[in-house]
Amino acid sequence: MTAEAQLIILRRGTIEIISEAELVEKIKLGKPLRVKLGVDPTARDVTLGWAVVLRKLRDFQRLGHTAVLVIGDFTAMIGDPSGKSKTRKQLTRDEVKQNVEAVKEQFGKILDISKTEIRYNSEWLGAMSSEGWLRLCAHVTVARIMERDDFSKRWETHQPIAMHELMYPLMQGTDSVALESDVELGGNDQKFNNLMGRTLQEAATQAPQCVVLSPLLVGTDGKEKMSQSLNNYVSIVDPPNDMFGKTMSIPDDLILNWFELCTDVPFEEARALLGEGKNPRDAKVRLAKEIVALYHSREAAEEAERYFTETFTERRQPVEAEEAAIPPETVDDLNKVGIAALIAALGLAKSNGEARRLMQAGAVSLDSERLTDPFLSMPKKDVKDKVLRVGKHQFRKLV
Repeated sequence: MTAEAQLIILRRGTIEIISEAELVEKIKLGKPLRVKLGVDPTARDVTLGWAVVLRKLRDFQRLGHTAVLVIGDFTAMIGDPSGKSKTRKQLTRDEVKQNVEAVKEQFGKILDISKTEIRYNSEWLGAMSSEGWLRLCAHVTVARIMERDDFSKRWETHQPIAMHELMYPLMQGTDSVALESDVELGGNDQKFNNLMGRTLQEAATQAPQCVVLSPLLVGTDGKEKMSQSLNNYVSIVDPPNDMFGKTMSIPDDLILNWFELCTDVPFEEARALLGEGKNPRDAKVRLAKEIVALYHSREAAEEAERYFTETFTERRQPVEAEEAAIPPETVDDLNKVGIAALIAALGLAKSNGEARRLMQAGAVSLDSERLTDPFLSMPKKDVKDKVLRVGKHQFRKLV
């Protein structure tokens, strides 16, 4: 495929390429490009938002280039300060290791893992001497680091900036030097870090990498970028019914954007689904089915649509809700189940506190009986074999 034809494919789902002319010239050299994507395992689920850049790496891989997935087991202990208004909590090595094991298998739902070069940046960052760190810092001025938007904003508002945060862009740039990458992928919040890779490669007399930036996917709330901490996300390992239901909950104005970033449906075909006189709900159903089919199967997508129609359109209580065992840690000495603890333990809320807020908001029910007391405990026998509903689209039959 010609460089120009490849560029047409690679443009989809991107917001900026630095630069297209450089990328075309690199492709025209006729050898597979080393295309790098760095991921910090700070959480245990790959979300649709995270999948946007993974899918772009997949596009390069399908075009015959070398996909290099850098797992930031070293940088995850710092935490990327991109977009943060305060210093992030540092993860321990054990926390990072647990997250790595959780997400590695999920990458295979998007990439051809057998053809993916997987590297850990502790391999070179962890081996650097004090002299190495000093020489690295000599390549970048304080003024350059403070050009970064989130650092400058925190400085102007007298918010603390820890020294280790200032090192993060240099570490990510060092990854590019260590791997001699030709292209680096990232979300548009990674632009400063990605350009630092170009700076450090030039200092190391390497050809500077091209940078391909994708927009950040807005979450199901229609306001903030998709994030596990905000609970506005869809995980690629969500059960089909949950994945379908969460997608159906997005605002209509996100439909076209989600088609572009989360599916392989041709853009003009997706646009036609939202043409004059068309019902946005029908387009959203198609979107939800495409997403479920990508990460499960076409059959699972059809079944999820049927389930959603019966449960929400026809207002039936789901008789085939996914079964979930009552976790023993949610049962006290009196054999009573703490409902908030149960919701959190089943992964239907991020914490007990969030579960209580959902209960107070009237978003939790058991066999259609609304549970609003945030500190409610119920006898286990009264909970078992009933359907717990959390929010609009999450159901579990308790067993």
